[in-house]
Amino acid sequence: MTTMEMGTNPIQQETNHVIGIWEVNEDRLASMHKKISEPPRLLSNAAGKPSCCIFRIPQSLLEINGKSYNPQILSIGPYHRGEPRLKMIEEHKWRYLGSLLSRTEAKGLTLNDYFKALEPLQAEARECYSESINLSTDEFIEMMVLDGCFIIELFRKFGRLVKFEEYDPLVSMVWIISFLVRDLLRLENQIPYFVLEVLFDLTTLPEHKDNGKTLSLLTLEFFNHHMQRPDHVIQNHQNLTGVHLLDLLRASVIPPGHDEPHRGNIIPTHTIHCVSKLRRAGIKLRPGEGESFLVIKFKRGVIEMPTITIDDFMSSFLLNCVAYEQCHKSCSKHITTYATLLDCLVNTYKDVEYLCDRNIIENCFGNDGEVARFINNLGKDVAFDMDRCYLAKLFNDVHHYYGNSWHVQWASFKYTYFDTPWSCISAFAALILLIMTLLQTFYTVLGHYQT
Repeated sequence: MTTMEMGTNPIQQETNHVIGIWEVNEDRLASMHKKISEPPRLLSNAAGKPSCCIFRIPQSLLEINGKSYNPQILSIGPYHRGEPRLKMIEEHKWRYLGSLLSRTEAKGLTLNDYFKALEPLQAEARECYSESINLSTDEFIEMMVLDGCFIIELFRKFGRLVKFEEYDPLVSMVWIISFLVRDLLRLENQIPYFVLEVLFDLTTLPEHKDNGKTLSLLTLEFFNHHMQRPDHVIQNHQNLTGVHLLDLLRASVIPPGHDEPHRGNIIPTHTIHCVSKLRRAGIKLRPGEGESFLVIKFKRGVIEMPTITIDDFMSSFLLNCVAYEQCHKSCSKHITTYATLLDCLVNTYKDVEYLCDRNIIENCFGNDGEVARFINNLGKDVAFDMDRCYLAKLFNDVHHYYGNSWHVQWASFKYTYFDTPWSCISAFAALILLIMTLLQTFYTVLGHYQT
């Protein structure tokens, strides 16, 4: 039977199978083009430049040590600006700004002059942040003036250049200042140091110029209430500078002559074992001499490490330094290297206990187990090039010493039999018993031949 006979039109059959052409929604295309044209905000294009130095903490680090990165009572800069929980100190910022203005206005310097001094710097200051700042020019400069003047006034008062007001709660309530000190060193809680320098120079009155104290010296003296370094160490850094307060304090603990190796001098570097294994190999640890805890030496089987106090301040400082070194392109990795060394040395609370007994660690943090957890978290999920670290030679020297079979065997023997008084007594008793057994055997054999 033909098609015509079945009553079906061939043309009609073809039209029943026409394939429609899909067209992109115009609104969708417009939305995509808009997103292409908009620069990234949460990690701006400026984040990869050497000028960018104030970063949001990476999520991987936040999940491990989140509390140590978040300001507790004080907001500095835009990242935590306006958070309700930080409002208490925000009110005192205005009081400190008023205190500063009351002195400078008498010399003809007004709030308007503060704004004019910072306006040319606002574009450069914005580029210091890894995140785009959604503030107008006036709002941004107001924030820089308020936060910068608060910091400078606080440092001047602690440096005794300006008197505290009677019953000032920021100092009369002893718990506040310890939180302020830590909050001023949070990576997310920074403003550019050049902003502080401009405000400091602008507001330094003639009667204060004779004291000779630089902004760097006032800064280091302020934080030294918690670090307790000798005065001459602070004086040596009075002309030091940095990109922000955290970087300045970090730079002050990096010892001269402990530079990272140049790219052409790199040799493969090996990791080292924990304290317990090093001791079995005959490697000892002793407190060392040095102006900084970063001055670590190894010679003739002894690792020398200056004493470091692990407390709330130092733990927060180290964690934020490591985060800063992870984010900043042009920053050396000295604190990350130190954190890696500690992480290698400490596996359990027993390793911490030994380091405390040797006065290498002063534990003001918690029990030995808590310090061990802190040290292990300090170096966790951290990108680190061991071949280019300032302790690369020390790592290799310790590794090679540990690999010397004679050292390991002899040290293992001593560690097993002579590590404690009881093991010494047991070994000595066993030796006497062995000698007496040999003598008894000898005389028995001798008597047998004589008969």
